[in-house]
Amino acid sequence: MAGSSTKTVYDIFQSMDYDPAASSSTATAQAWLDHHSHSLGLFIDGKFVQPADRQVHSLVDSKGGNICNTVCAVEEDISQCASSAINGFKTWSGLTCYQRAKVLLRVVNVLGQHGKCVSELCNLCENSCSPSTLVRLLQYYSSWAQLRDTLITNWTPLGVVEVVVSDDCSLYSLVLKVLPALAMGNSVIVVPGQSTAPPALLLAQLFVGAGLPAGVLNVLTGRDISLGAKVAQNQSIRYVTYSGNKQDGVTLCKATAGMGVSVTVSPCIGATCPFIIFESADIDSAVDEVIEAAFKKRKEINWVLCVQESVVDSVVVRLQLRMAGMKCVELHSNADRVLVDATVQEAQQQGATLIQSCPAPPSDAQYPPTVLCRSAPSSPCVVSPSPGPLLPLMTFRSNTEGVTLGNHSPHGQAASIWTEDLTLALETAKSLSVGSVWVNSHSVSDPCLPISGHKDSGTCTDGGQEGLYQFLHPSSTSSSLPRSAPLSMDYIKFGTAASPAIIPDDSDPASAPKPYLQFVNGKTCKSESGCSLTVQPPGGSGVLAYCPDGGRKDVRNAVEAAIKVQPGWMKRSPSVRAQSLYSLAKGLEAKKQDIASSIHIQTGLSMVEAEKEVDLSTARLSDWAAYCDKVQGGTPPMPHSGSAFSLPEALGVVGIVLPDKNPLLSMVTLLGAAITTGNAVVMVPSQKYPLPALAFIQVLQSSDLPAGLVNVISGNRDQLTVALANHNVIKAIWYWGSAEGCQYLQYTCTVPLKMLCLFCQKDEEKDWTLSHPTHLEEMWRNAVQWKSVWIPSA
Repeated sequence: MAGSSTKTVYDIFQSMDYDPAASSSTATAQAWLDHHSHSLGLFIDGKFVQPADRQVHSLVDSKGGNICNTVCAVEEDISQCASSAINGFKTWSGLTCYQRAKVLLRVVNVLGQHGKCVSELCNLCENSCSPSTLVRLLQYYSSWAQLRDTLITNWTPLGVVEVVVSDDCSLYSLVLKVLPALAMGNSVIVVPGQSTAPPALLLAQLFVGAGLPAGVLNVLTGRDISLGAKVAQNQSIRYVTYSGNKQDGVTLCKATAGMGVSVTVSPCIGATCPFIIFESADIDSAVDEVIEAAFKKRKEINWVLCVQESVVDSVVVRLQLRMAGMKCVELHSNADRVLVDATVQEAQQQGATLIQSCPAPPSDAQYPPTVLCRSAPSSPCVVSPSPGPLLPLMTFRSNTEGVTLGNHSPHGQAASIWTEDLTLALETAKSLSVGSVWVNSHSVSDPCLPISGHKDSGTCTDGGQEGLYQFLHPSSTSSSLPRSAPLSMDYIKFGTAASPAIIPDDSDPASAPKPYLQFVNGKTCKSESGCSLTVQPPGGSGVLAYCPDGGRKDVRNAVEAAIKVQPGWMKRSPSVRAQSLYSLAKGLEAKKQDIASSIHIQTGLSMVEAEKEVDLSTARLSDWAAYCDKVQGGTPPMPHSGSAFSLPEALGVVGIVLPDKNPLLSMVTLLGAAITTGNAVVMVPSQKYPLPALAFIQVLQSSDLPAGLVNVISGNRDQLTVALANHNVIKAIWYWGSAEGCQYLQYTCTVPLKMLCLFCQKDEEKDWTLSHPTHLEEMWRNAVQWKSVWIPSA
């Protein structure tokens, strides 16, 4: 009919507009809040607690309306909560696996009854989370609670675990931390962010209602992330894990440095992730999904669109068509609008052109969905995205260049790749340095697959069986660090003390102490400074030998060599890496007398004991050689259509500061763990007993390991620790040393994030002679990060 405004089917398919969102009721959630007088207390020992004389924090919605008040916990509340958690752990860990699984399964039924309340409360707090996703988490981890002792033998729960999330973190990310901790038999203290606090308190109430013993799950609320550090000070806390934005994670790591508690970080908010469209992709589907991901979903991550040059015009045309008529997006504040305007203006000055759904209003806290076509990789909209609805578009020519562009970001959280060529998809997935790769899809998740934050996107693994080990430790060992109060330290001056001077003497040149060399890039060499340190005999008087006094420049040279060789070593087949390790073991066996003599002279052990350590070291290298091709990920059954698989990958370059105990055996144990999995290493021998490690260099020289894969730098432990901590390329540091060194690393290794394995030397109890499978498995897991690849079938 002439003049009719009715849309045809063709019009609808061209615009693909969504129907107006149905108005959602919040009556059930409001009734629950009314029951608590809109003032939520703390959840301690299985019940709500309303302490008197506490500050409260008001949670408001986007329109400024008050949702509820939460209590700000103080020291007295933390102490009460910790005491409750200890008692809860004793009760919970004392149950059988079947009994714990039965409780978690009952929570599924309770959540089914009260799912509407949970959903509405999440919507009120602008922290949407579907009850069905929580049910999936509960079903998955209840089965692991059932099978813990069957499939994860000789591992023990840590005790009291603290889970901290930032204000902008989703409830799903919080529960993804809490449930595996409970399933493994730990008790949990949750420190939620502002928007997560009400749903977290409701879930704690539902858990207890389902039969969870009092004290097993506690919730402490506060004003900011500082509460997480205050809770970590309590001596009962064995482990702290964090999820949320990077800034709060760094703050938490620095605030807990020196407390003797392990802290891992999963920065799931604000990462920059590539959305790569190859010329072999279904362009229409790819454009539809990039619009959905960039503009219509909650913006937890920032997407960067990378398009192959041959199809960029086709992509741009479809983007213009799909974006036509899209409404402006509400920003959080006028300050965000200023940032968006500045970012767009600078991108245009660098040559970018705009695709906008409608003109931007002159001044308002809203902005239209905008694509910044042909942005430069160095543009602020790519490097440090603003909070608005902006999507940078970059182009690439070859497939290799597309991978390089995808790896341009310092983050390594996820990537979405679009191609109909399965070979290209798998090759690209393996080449991208990210924890999750979605093929022809995006933002798919399931707890059955492990996800590790690569590069600067995290220091732990969540999901799958691999994500359970962060809440366990081998039954035969205790936690790595003793609990203590932070030391008063000047972090700038740490490791700057001058090395003791070496004074020439008139001794007979024939009996003069032997000078040793270090090992960098496959060659023996002096330190860049040209200086040496004296090595004392077991009695502590006189001079036994001289070793190089390495420093920052030596570490830099070693890392440069390691970077060049590590990718090629990682790509070698496991069987080839195994043969190299077997060859290294044979080389050590051939040099048995020389190496044993160095152990005898350095440590004072008898030759018989020294030879025994060499024999154990040879066997340990053979163990690692056999380990090379034995653990290779898997393909778990999926709850929906499609397939997925997980695989372990090397971290990259690992810095290792070796212990004093068993100087050779500890060295080859850690060396084998690192290079078995495809890493390159920079090793710092024991400052007290460096000669066995320096003597081992002759074994490395005669091996077939690539030059630069293993580097040995001797010198002042603190000075070299500082050099390792401040090198951006090093992904992980394994450290045996002083309490000051442990605290320095925890405080410093946050920008970028480094994975830390810390042991305070004076309290060292590790028995390196043990070859129990859990010891090797623990070291192997510290040397890998996990990647999940999703491939839909329909």
